[in-house]
Amino acid sequence: MSSPQEVEIKFWIADIRTLSRALKQAGFKQITPSTHEINTLYDLPVQKLRKRGELLRLRQYGKEWILTHKAKGTTGRHKVRVERETAVEDGREMDSILRALGFTPTFRYEKYRAEWSDGKGHVVVDRTPIGDFGEIEGRARWIDRTAKTLGIARKDYITQTYAPMFFEWKRRTRSAAQEMTFRAIGGKPPI
Repeated sequence: MSSPQEVEIKFWIADIRTLSRALKQAGFKQITPSTHEINTLYDLPVQKLRKRGELLRLRQYGKEWILTHKAKGTTGRHKVRVERETAVEDGREMDSILRALGFTPTFRYEKYRAEWSDGKGHVVVDRTPIGDFGEIEGRARWIDRTAKTLGIARKDYITQTYAPMFFEWKRRTRSAAQEMTFRAIGGKPPI
């Protein structure tokens, strides 16, 4: 049985309307409207998962809940890691279960996400408290072709997750925010 691999890059979005037009011209269809998403990362005492390069996340996307584990990955031009996820019926109960097992929330971040697809891969548009970002996820060659079609240069690829991106933003802006939420940063949600 093969492991489900996630291969992706992120990129900064200067103008969402321009990107949306480019996606349509490239044959992409929007498969979800911009939907509120709140993510909570969990870890064991002394951050055992983070130290191993792993991630455990409980995500609420609209009314849906998803539990995700991401294994330590490799980062080159693209970020590659094994990702396993499953739908969860009751996110609040899942939070209680994780806490009972010794996991504690370590970081929260939110965004409004719209998903696009051409049938071969996905492009997502994330409106976050620290800016607008896209993700291109699929096979490596398809990612590079799609990025080129959308006018994204390889030098603009971002392979970090949102947590280190937030802490880098925090250092740069000298923000006192402890989480990447609109309330913590003092910004207004884009919708």
